[in-house]
Amino acid sequence: MSQEQPRRSREEQQQQQRQPGVEPIKYGDVFSVSGDLASKPIAPQDAAMLQSAEAAVLGQPQRGGPADTMRAAAAWNERAGLVGRGDVSEVAGKEGLTVERTITERVAGQVIGQFVEGASATGGAESQVTQQSAITIGEALEAAAQSAGDKPLDPSDAAAILVAEQRVTGSNVVIPGGLADSAQTAAAYNKGTRRDEAKIRISEVLTGATLKLPADRAANRHDAEWVMDAELRTGGKKAAHPGGVAASVAAAVRLNEGVASP
Repeated sequence: MSQEQPRRSREEQQQQQRQPGVEPIKYGDVFSVSGDLASKPIAPQDAAMLQSAEAAVLGQPQRGGPADTMRAAAAWNERAGLVGRGDVSEVAGKEGLTVERTITERVAGQVIGQFVEGASATGGAESQVTQQSAITIGEALEAAAQSAGDKPLDPSDAAAILVAEQRVTGSNVVIPGGLADSAQTAAAYNKGTRRDEAKIRISEVLTGATLKLPADRAANRHDAEWVMDAELRTGGKKAAHPGGVAASVAAAVRLNEGVASP
């Protein structure tokens, strides 16, 4: 009951904000998709998850790409009171979102955008498909810097970064001046800082993470589990921050397992 009441309250607030006759922007309104997905409103967390996947695979979210389109549509839906900031569409939540370096982007298994590496601006050159290599832990942390970079770094983020560093070094020792050390310093500083605009952001610590780590390797399922446990346990949360450290490592592992699959 205690968990259901806030949800009902949020839905009631959304109902009050809705304007008569206003419909949400749906997947079918902006993408060439069909079936159940086409009728679903684009939700903020759908856009956040795809942005995180773009950053993990492509190095950064693609300006003007599907994630940008989804983010704009989700923002309109939220302002109109048609979706909540933490909402994720049912089909995206169940069936997931993927980005392939060919490059094809999907929601619930349906294509919403395609890019081809090596094609000329006129389209005259023959396309060259680059095989996706396994995403490293450092690259996953850099993806978090892109997808959740504006978030003030807190103790749960620092704990997740610490475990990520320990997974690549194989040591429990915090490296002075290293990534985990910087994250812990930032979290302590933010805790004592009242003004939000003065706090240190995730991007300030994790940008260039692959160069800041003493070693790096492909992220695996055990890495994702350890990092997720650290973030949730330290923050007392039931879910990882969308596009954050644990979510980005988990996304990297899902993509890596897809690469390994026949």
